[in-house]
Amino acid sequence: MPTTDEQSAQPVLQGPQQSRPVVEADTVVMVPAPREGDAELVQNADDLDTRAAEQEDLADQARHDEESAAAVAEARQSTGPAAPAYDPAEREAVLKVMRERRDIRNGFRSDPIPHEVLLRVLEAAHHAPSVGHSQPWDFVVIRSADTRRAMHELAMRQRDAYAKSLPKGRAKQFKELKIEAILDTPVNIVVTADPTRGGRHTLGRHTQPQMAPYSAALAVENLWLAARAEGLGVGWVSFFDEREMVRALGLPEHLEVIAYLCVGYVDEFPDEPELLQAGWSKRRPLSWVVHEETYGRRALPGEEPHDLLAETVAQIRPLDAKALGEAWERQKRMTKPAGALGMLEIISAQLSGLSRQCPPPIPEPAAVAIFAGDHGVHAQGVTPWPQEVTAQMVANFLGGGAVCNAFATQVGAEVCIVDVGVAADLPATPGLLPRKIRAGTSDLTTGPAMTREEAKQAIEVGIETARDLVAAGNKALLTGEMGIANTTASAALISVFTGADPAEVTGRGTGINDETLARKTEVVRRALELHQPDPADPIGVLAAIGGFEHAAIVGLLLGGASLRTPVILDGVSAGAAALVARAIAPEVLAACIAGHRSAEPGHVAALNKLGLRPLVDLDLRLGEGTGALLALPLVQSTARAMHEVATFDSAGVTEK
Repeated sequence: MPTTDEQSAQPVLQGPQQSRPVVEADTVVMVPAPREGDAELVQNADDLDTRAAEQEDLADQARHDEESAAAVAEARQSTGPAAPAYDPAEREAVLKVMRERRDIRNGFRSDPIPHEVLLRVLEAAHHAPSVGHSQPWDFVVIRSADTRRAMHELAMRQRDAYAKSLPKGRAKQFKELKIEAILDTPVNIVVTADPTRGGRHTLGRHTQPQMAPYSAALAVENLWLAARAEGLGVGWVSFFDEREMVRALGLPEHLEVIAYLCVGYVDEFPDEPELLQAGWSKRRPLSWVVHEETYGRRALPGEEPHDLLAETVAQIRPLDAKALGEAWERQKRMTKPAGALGMLEIISAQLSGLSRQCPPPIPEPAAVAIFAGDHGVHAQGVTPWPQEVTAQMVANFLGGGAVCNAFATQVGAEVCIVDVGVAADLPATPGLLPRKIRAGTSDLTTGPAMTREEAKQAIEVGIETARDLVAAGNKALLTGEMGIANTTASAALISVFTGADPAEVTGRGTGINDETLARKTEVVRRALELHQPDPADPIGVLAAIGGFEHAAIVGLLLGGASLRTPVILDGVSAGAAALVARAIAPEVLAACIAGHRSAEPGHVAALNKLGLRPLVDLDLRLGEGTGALLALPLVQSTARAMHEVATFDSAGVTEK
């Protein structure tokens, strides 16, 4: 929140002979004296009197500033006890209403709201803080059944439009949700913000004109908390075209609609938010969102800042033995011959052990995270494709025109694009996460591709992406990548962690000819000879010869495993990243499922080293998460079978 006082900087005082203190608030800044020979020291005799007078004025100003600073410091000293806090019972009551505030959509009653109760709620809202004490809000109280029906119709149109925009997995989940209670509540309240209130010189809005709606949002929060204290439920409806609502309600055109609230008494307040109970999203832990001094330096009050990578690795655990055992027992009792589902039975047991429950949750909805980055080794002629294709394909992904988009639509998965190191500047676009570490790696044949710190930052991008996607309600993660020349870095990583010769693990990537393949293999060999990477130092290996997208996939695997969420691996780049992730945290493989076997020879070597059997083998070599997307329905089907296939006992089928 900006301060309501805007102070101009103190003028810098500089004396001609010596350093002088300049006082700004509590800070004393020493301004160095000019050096001998500086231009301002060249004076004429006629200037001496003027210069002496200026020196005297400056000295007086400095003394005045020092006295002012001392007065301020004295005024700031405590002269008595601090303002009293609430007593424990009062404090607990305040915290209780905050904890138990809910966005209510179900269980409203038609009981009327007494005027005095509604007045108390609105008074609480009107006591909200606002920038420059501008109080930009207005509250439009709606009781008319006709008006509420009109608003309901507007909301339903927007709900339908939103549903059509969702991936199938999400759309299926959304269909079961009640998203508004406009007709179920006796009172609706529209909270607006007037960005013109207070005039052009409103304190605190000079550099942040958007503070009017922010202030009005605080009024919404006060209203919500006061309503909860009165036993009233509140549901916030955001399925509106704002301008359409303004016109339908006859509001002045300059107003902004901040919230449409449904208010009424309820049968009960749920223990958890309704969307959390429905599995639409998960609560993010406080430790994820508190930063000490600088963004990314996470620490709760009283604790030392923690390292995100170390914290994530510490949370990775093996499969749960009890749930694994229950899964194998259930497989034996299902109405099929033992082992008849082959590898799918292994996957179902893995899902059970990962989730610590049998049957396991069906991994739906799901999201594929496509990490995009460019590579300095492109300069070595390892591919005929120009580097700008990376950025062009990112635009294609965002426009829905790539193979991964078609496959994702078919299987109902969300596509999430992450710029972790594209050489070009990408415009802000819905669906693109801007997480660029640097504009492409360096050429790994002449030096490290990344610094160690950059490699770690890219890993953390992957961890954060996993956290965001899982907190948003996704129950399976899929790896994807885009980066021209990234199979060169993949081959180098696989060679280090498998011990295979570069010739055995370097493939044709985008379909290069024999001459280019020979050059590419030699490039990998030269890089390994230059860096002599040590597989016992996986982050060092990644920094020397990896790519930003490889590092981010490492983080996605570690993050998914720490959250006990299955991660379906795509092709050779995912296999290379999985080798790095396993070297960092061996138990990460508990969350990994090999989606397919790529046509790249390095991928076969990686899967063999990892001990993973692929679900699909179609000679794919596209990347983009396409193989993982094709495998997703198989993974979901094996979990669904655990839920829906009858046992011999329940179906009355005789066993052999």
